Amino acid sequence: MTSGAGTSAGVGPSGSAGFLAVDSGGSGLRVVVGTADAGPLGQRESRVPVRTGSRGIDAGHLMEQLVPLVRSLTAETGVVELTTAAVGAAGFGTLGDALRAELPDALRREFGIHAAALAADAVTAYVGALGPRPGAVIAAGTGLIALGTDLAEWRRADGWGHLLGDCGGGAWIGRAGLEAALRAHDGREGGSAPLMACARAQFGPLPELPGALYPRTDRPAVLASFAPQVAACADTDPVAADILRAAARHMADSAAAVCPSEGEPEVGLTGGLFKMGEPLLAPVRAELLKRLPHARCVWAEGDPLHGAVRIATALATGTLALPRDERLLCTATLPD
Repeated sequence: MTSGAGTSAGVGPSGSAGFLAVDSGGSGLRVVVGTADAGPLGQRESRVPVRTGSRGIDAGHLMEQLVPLVRSLTAETGVVELTTAAVGAAGFGTLGDALRAELPDALRREFGIHAAALAADAVTAYVGALGPRPGAVIAAGTGLIALGTDLAEWRRADGWGHLLGDCGGGAWIGRAGLEAALRAHDGREGGSAPLMACARAQFGPLPELPGALYPRTDRPAVLASFAPQVAACADTDPVAADILRAAARHMADSAAAVCPSEGEPEVGLTGGLFKMGEPLLAPVRAELLKRLPHARCVWAEGDPLHGAVRIATALATGTLALPRDERLLCTATLPD
């Protein structure tokens, strides 16, 4: 164990079990240390995204970044040893084989972790948004995924990437806006002069746009960077408004596919795309009311890191009641 000497395992300044919560995403790592009684006591982050390789997400690279962050946090907070950990990772559902195989043992060796939960970032987004309640969450950023549960099983819709899905997400909206700009440039029907002007201002001459865009490895993010321009034009440009209404329909479709049909579930909205405000939120609320009249649309209580904290705390107190799923949420109990 390399987390340092201290009192009995997992004891923090409040005398309760220490936990570690991790959010690993496209912009890097965010890490929280706390105790079940006191909650989060300290936070650190790294701006280096975890690598992916032939076996998926690189567990070794994650640990290389995590160890110094956690050591700094345990020294700062006085939570000298940790008993539980929750790690939410982007891509865990399809690229998580190495994490499932290697990360629990690595957490035990480095920090003395006795129980670990590994989750897709969609799960931590869900738990951060709604907590351990039945419902559905639309997580919208560059991409888009909907996740729902009746607390017996998880259901997911979309999240298939910008070439095969992510319908209604930031890259989808940005691509539709750029298509409308190019239609206006060509003189075809369905074009938008305001979006054409915005595209020229952001990307330069439009005939050069395909050559500049197609070779980019960060193409989804570049497409998504144009989504705010679509929202900015929506009040006065019917083409831009139609794009956002179509995005809202896609979101409602995904939410309807995963939302429990019984009771009065909540549908939580989470992710940076919703920061575009009412131009997007108004049609989303309208479409959800049409598709899911029995559900209530709510704003997320917290983000994916908050969800990881909730999972870690529930694991520490033996109250984790969320359904297990190998590709979405799995837990491991580790020997001393």
